[in-house]
Amino acid sequence: MKKILVADDEVTLRMLIVDSIEDLGFEVDEAEEGKEALEKIQNNDYDLIILDYMMPSMTGIEVLNSLTEVKKKNAIILMLTAKTQDKDQQLAIEAGVDYFMTKPFSPMELYNFVKEALHD
Repeated sequence: MKKILVADDEVTLRMLIVDSIEDLGFEVDEAEEGKEALEKIQNNDYDLIILDYMMPSMTGIEVLNSLTEVKKKNAIILMLTAKTQDKDQQLAIEAGVDYFMTKPFSPMELYNFVKEALHD
């Protein structure tokens, strides 16, 4: 079974994300801040990591910069962000982000992304 990590400090948004994708039948883990996300990524093999840009303790960028290249290559990394400036997206790309989704986003858009990204 494919595994997804949803890392976002906003409880309501994290619940919305999980509710949007759990019907796809994947195992979904959650992290509410950067250090927890890093620990879970280091101890698990995820197929998809949905990572908020701005979180307490560590930003999404700091989490990615702390990972090995193997961990980054083995997972698709989707960054959720309200930051739309080119310099922020460039930092994220350099850290290993594969895709961006701008907040606020449509739950259906996220559902379709996850379904397409993890299809067999």
